[in-house]
Amino acid sequence: MANLPARTAAEIDPMDALLSAHGLRRTAAARLVLGWLLAHLDTSYTHAQLQSSLSGEGLLALDRVTLYRLIDRLTQVGLLLCRVDANRVRRYQAMPASVKAMPHFECQSCHRDSPLDGTLSSNASDLERAAQSALEALKALGYQGLSMDFAVRGVCADCAVVKVD
Repeated sequence: MANLPARTAAEIDPMDALLSAHGLRRTAAARLVLGWLLAHLDTSYTHAQLQSSLSGEGLLALDRVTLYRLIDRLTQVGLLLCRVDANRVRRYQAMPASVKAMPHFECQSCHRDSPLDGTLSSNASDLERAAQSALEALKALGYQGLSMDFAVRGVCADCAVVKVD
């Protein structure tokens, strides 16, 4: 049997490389879920919203238990950020490796979850330094696998206008 040549970095699928680098199997389901969330970086999804969004994607149908297990594994290895909103609903969002803090605004009326990174761009470096400092302090105390969720909760401008009218 002839030796097969090693695949070059250009031939390796980036999604496969990402999953492998985090110790995960490169299944069609993992590629689908992670690919969807990476394509929608500015949006967080509940389990039900994610299942609904993925139902129209190709031939692969994910049952709710498989999806729960998969998003749990993706969260454990740091590829997804899991937030629990004021109503104790879990929301999942892709977590870029370079991000130490993911600032977002959660409307307590319509429950929309909006990223604030563009809104806070003038103060982003201050936020990043504060997040890095807090994470380093916790790491020095022995904590591991750290990320930070910066949430501002209130009523969004759209809902505030509706209430005034």
